[in-house]
Amino acid sequence: MNRTIRVDVLNIGDELLLGLRQNGHLTYLGRELARHGGTVQRNVVVRDDVVEIRESFLKSWKESDIVITTGGLGPTADDLSREVIADALGLKLEFVDSVRVSLEERFARMGRSLSANNLRQCYVPEGAEVLINHHGTAPGILMVKDGKVLVMLPGPSTELEPMFEEQVLPRLEEENFLQNEEQFLQVRTFGIGESLLENQMRTLMKNYPGANIAYCAHQGAVDLRFTANGETDFSVEDLNELGEKCMEFLGEDFVCFGKDTLVDIVLAYLRSQGRTLAVAESCTGGLLGSTFTDVPGASDVFQGGIVAYHQDIKIEHLEVPEIIIQQHGAVSAETAVAMATGVAEKFSADYGVSTTGYAGPAGGTAEDPVGTVYIGLHSPFGVWSHRVHIAGNRNVVRQRAVNVASDLLRRKLIKYQLEEAMSSVIYSMGAGI
Repeated sequence: MNRTIRVDVLNIGDELLLGLRQNGHLTYLGRELARHGGTVQRNVVVRDDVVEIRESFLKSWKESDIVITTGGLGPTADDLSREVIADALGLKLEFVDSVRVSLEERFARMGRSLSANNLRQCYVPEGAEVLINHHGTAPGILMVKDGKVLVMLPGPSTELEPMFEEQVLPRLEEENFLQNEEQFLQVRTFGIGESLLENQMRTLMKNYPGANIAYCAHQGAVDLRFTANGETDFSVEDLNELGEKCMEFLGEDFVCFGKDTLVDIVLAYLRSQGRTLAVAESCTGGLLGSTFTDVPGASDVFQGGIVAYHQDIKIEHLEVPEIIIQQHGAVSAETAVAMATGVAEKFSADYGVSTTGYAGPAGGTAEDPVGTVYIGLHSPFGVWSHRVHIAGNRNVVRQRAVNVASDLLRRKLIKYQLEEAMSSVIYSMGAGI
């Protein structure tokens, strides 16, 4: 497949334009399609309106190779997608009995009876394939027509995403619209600003004229995406070589290839080193611990955490000496280290990480204005504190603080893994003498 495959995404639903539901479909579909050589050229969000849906669909159908619609496949009167699009294509709707059987079985498992309006979901444009919905009631629809592909997906992300990955992607690859291997390489970095990173990468990219590079900054991280520019023979193997050079070039600022989070990486290092972790939080209010426990299987290394918002809790439950808070304040390097040490000892963890700061909008001092966060780190090899000032609203400060704390631990774990590896090599050499 040498040509660029153009994709249009049509999001249907009043609730998207009213702000009642966040539209994450474009981000998800754009990322997954790009991984396989597809390019989203246009995204349109329209109301549950017959005329608007029809006009937007016909424009996309004329100009694109793949049209993906989301929403409007449910049982209610405002779910208009299947009827409007079938009519726009000059197709009749046909009743699919297997969908009825599936719906009856699903409702029976829930102890409910199947109402008449739910049977609307059994109708699909004639000649279309039914995409089974394992997580909801509305089936998806896929149709190859006039050298193009129509994909109609349900609105809820919990239904859309598994349907797309398990059923749509394989069919698009089978029809030669997409490729079954990733067509780009993503490198995740942390701790280096976007502009500085771009300046540094210019040197490396001079040796790879066949590659393009794009930058995406978010909450302290910067993702690099490498793709072939299409003007030279630049293979997947060349992309991988560029990635390896980039990893060497970035050093500790390199986090991973792909989309793993800082917490994913930290947990992997802790497991490989047989270490455990506990957290103590003030300004992040439980967000740091929640970020770790969001990852399946974290319980094998994550011991627990304490949200010590009030200074009395810091003293009573983390055993932070009262004199430290009196002399240095609850937001200070000394208190952060004492919190990290206290939580590590309380939960018998190898590592303790703490956060204390001014998330805003009130608080702060001349020396430590709003946005100042101190991060404490307790380890088997010593204790440290790190001060960071984060610009932004309360939510930004808290999320960035979690990311900085995770990255601080990541860097220490990398250092200790390298030191232990070197010690092992030196010991082996000595034993062989």
